[in-house]
Amino acid sequence: MTTSPITIAQISDLHIKVPGRLAYRRVDTAQALARCIAELNSFSPTIDLVVISGDLADTPTAAEYEHLKAVLAELRLPFVAVPGNHDSRELMRTAFPDHPYAAPSGPLNRHVQLAGLDLLLLDSSVPGHPHGELDAQSLDWLDATLSTAADRPALLFLHHPPFAAGIWHMDRQNLRNADDLATIVARHPRVQLIGCSHVHRAALTRFAGVPCTICPAPNHAVDLDLAMLRPPSFKIEPPAFHLHAWFPGSGFGTVVTHQVPIGAFEGPHPFFNPDGTLID
Repeated sequence: MTTSPITIAQISDLHIKVPGRLAYRRVDTAQALARCIAELNSFSPTIDLVVISGDLADTPTAAEYEHLKAVLAELRLPFVAVPGNHDSRELMRTAFPDHPYAAPSGPLNRHVQLAGLDLLLLDSSVPGHPHGELDAQSLDWLDATLSTAADRPALLFLHHPPFAAGIWHMDRQNLRNADDLATIVARHPRVQLIGCSHVHRAALTRFAGVPCTICPAPNHAVDLDLAMLRPPSFKIEPPAFHLHAWFPGSGFGTVVTHQVPIGAFEGPHPFFNPDGTLID
């Protein structure tokens, strides 16, 4: 019988604006988040934790974070958050004063223990710039934290991907010092997954020998323009989130990532008749 997993839903790139404002004059990001929250609340079995991996607000302003908090009030699950390039560290500290970050100032890094699993949230934001970078304080904290409890599996989350996804205008905003992150990850075999965002669409690769994902967004998707044919653009595609399921077992266990669509879809329908024969 399969052991029940620890489940972590990863959502990102919420881009909440003040009430009445649409992102790019087209996307109601608050409504999109509300639909996502309804999906998270109704998921069975109950999700253990929600990780919001950056770009919670859009411009950002204190009013946007207040609107965000009003929408998040409907979420019946615990959540943790790390900034993206659209966020403000200071405004996030003010908006979520009960979130215990690793240091009282500077990057909003955070270590969360969830049963037999460690989650390390890394603040890759660079104030005033769209690209990502992990400063010396964050790299030292990551290395030191991973050096403790070496037998516990760890999942890392940050906003900026440390790899190129092939979308030119997003790749130039990636994590600038990905090699520094790779050096640390390679030293610590307990890292089982690196979850990123920023690109508003799902992607998967390996980074420093570890599976590395980009989670989709609940609102709009960056245009998958691998041929560099168009200016920076977005599309309205089916929204989704990532559900990371960690199954305890030998070694560091197993992590499986599912993409969960947001919305009402037909089904589920049975494969078999009551007598056990395949429906034909």
